Amino acid sequence: MHGSGLELALVFLLAAVVAVPVFKRFGLGAVLAYLVAGVALGPYGLGLVQDADRILNAAEIGVVMMLFVIGLELSPSRLRVMRKPVFGAGGMQVLVTALVLGGLMLLASHRWKAALVVGLGLALSSTAVSLQLLSERKELATEHGRLGFAILLFQDLAAIPLLAAIPLLGGAKNETLTWTVVFQAIGAMALVIFGGRLLLRQVFRVVARTRMPEVFTATALLVVLGNAWFLQLAGLSAGLGAFLAGVLLSDSEFRHELESQIEPFKGLLLGLFFIAVGMDIDLDLVMAEPHIITGGVLILLVVKFSLLFAIGIFPGKLDIRSALMLAGVLWLGGEFAFVVFSEAVRVDLLDDGTRDRLVAIVGLSMALTPLLLIGMTRLLSGMPKRAAQLPAFDTIPEGQHPQVLIAGMGRFGQIVARLLSAQRIPFVALEHSPETVETLRRFGNVRIYYGDPTRPDLLRAAGAQHVKAFVIAMDDPDTNIKAARLIRRMFPRATIFGRARNRQHAWRLMDLGVEPFRETFGTSLEMSEQVLIALGLPADTASSLVRRFRDHDEALLRAQHLIYDDDAAVVQTARDAIGDLEKLFEADAGEPDNTLDPQRPG
Repeated sequence: MHGSGLELALVFLLAAVVAVPVFKRFGLGAVLAYLVAGVALGPYGLGLVQDADRILNAAEIGVVMMLFVIGLELSPSRLRVMRKPVFGAGGMQVLVTALVLGGLMLLASHRWKAALVVGLGLALSSTAVSLQLLSERKELATEHGRLGFAILLFQDLAAIPLLAAIPLLGGAKNETLTWTVVFQAIGAMALVIFGGRLLLRQVFRVVARTRMPEVFTATALLVVLGNAWFLQLAGLSAGLGAFLAGVLLSDSEFRHELESQIEPFKGLLLGLFFIAVGMDIDLDLVMAEPHIITGGVLILLVVKFSLLFAIGIFPGKLDIRSALMLAGVLWLGGEFAFVVFSEAVRVDLLDDGTRDRLVAIVGLSMALTPLLLIGMTRLLSGMPKRAAQLPAFDTIPEGQHPQVLIAGMGRFGQIVARLLSAQRIPFVALEHSPETVETLRRFGNVRIYYGDPTRPDLLRAAGAQHVKAFVIAMDDPDTNIKAARLIRRMFPRATIFGRARNRQHAWRLMDLGVEPFRETFGTSLEMSEQVLIALGLPADTASSLVRRFRDHDEALLRAQHLIYDDDAAVVQTARDAIGDLEKLFEADAGEPDNTLDPQRPG
């Protein structure tokens, strides 16, 4: 296809809309759907799209955004505690896999430099495919999901010195790694880390005060892409820049809002990335050399599967089932291998034919992994699961799932939050006023985040799926109703408590199955009790009267809820309730001494 960009966009969107539902229907997953759609659209399929490399370069922004979202989930303290699985299991996987696969390349009569580059390139797994599969299957929080993420993180870090070393191995005299380049890279990272700590939160606070969602979205995209571009300019990975930006903002009040803003862009661009990878699979080469390509895919999968299984057992300390699942998620090749092999061709370490075969092998391994993982899951379905042993980096407070979500942190929500904090009950609070968020965080309340609680993507980003109780405490009654309706639709069985401005507001909340709490009702009763005591009534009698009034009024509220759309009936029940209340108090008054004496000093 040589038409306009609009036609190209329509083709991609149509392919995604058709392929993903079909593949999901048969339990095959979205990743495989995108890859197959790419193969069909690409130059080796129907030929609707010819320039696959250009699309792949543009779609890598999706991987950049995914790494930013991952960074948002990892606070600096969590990264420090993760250093053992990252550098232990991750380092061992890259080193051993590179030695084994590089040794096989040596046996195939390749030079040792070329064998080393190929071994290291094939040791890397696809961060995009693996994390997407874990996310789709809701296994990121499992033992093998956490260890898999640690290994992938090390691979991303290892890819940087690998790219720097390829020109050295190729003997490119004018492109060797110099101390200037090293200091330039270290300085760029230091500038991102220290400059980001000082500036990023201030920038988002200023933008949040505009209360313009589109400006906040633009700022979020600017931060992600700006950091990625800056580190890429310094010779480092664009993904590393986005990841560092995410880590710097992971413990900020804007974390969940940023995640919800970036998520739609990330999803679309990742889908485009997988389609572009599918387009790059050379079907003609596969058909021309089936034995070489098939054998290469089998060797890659068997070697990486065996080594990952062993690493899962030790040092990963997984049970057999989890170790098998870890190996099944990470045994594929990675998209970074495409970059490594192209760079190796540029410095004459590899020839074009070898590069094309390796790219076909990696691409096929990425396409086959979702399908093979489904088969493995079915084979292991009868194997018992060991109770999860949470590693240290998942026991820090930031990793706890909230039991309560508070929507609105005004004077009402703050009291609920203080009581939960006193009981050490984990909660998360969402507040749409940046000034309120900033003030409360200054007092040490780190569980409050900036964002609009009436947005479903933000609720999901805040972990609403784990919440046991929702507290809706916003000032505006209409916003409260909107949030209650959204939560009830997303979580039909949720327990919801709502702040009600008055009786009419309480009835509308009750329509949605929300337990209403009138904001001035309890305080008014407390003051009434003190007034009765000040007038001379004994404290226990005043308390009993107030308690009976509360019970009576709560019963009246629920009775009127059944007829609140009939004004005449509501008025009549209110009039009847006055007489019923007087009779109730007269019956409970008992001795004359319990009545108020106007002449009695109070």
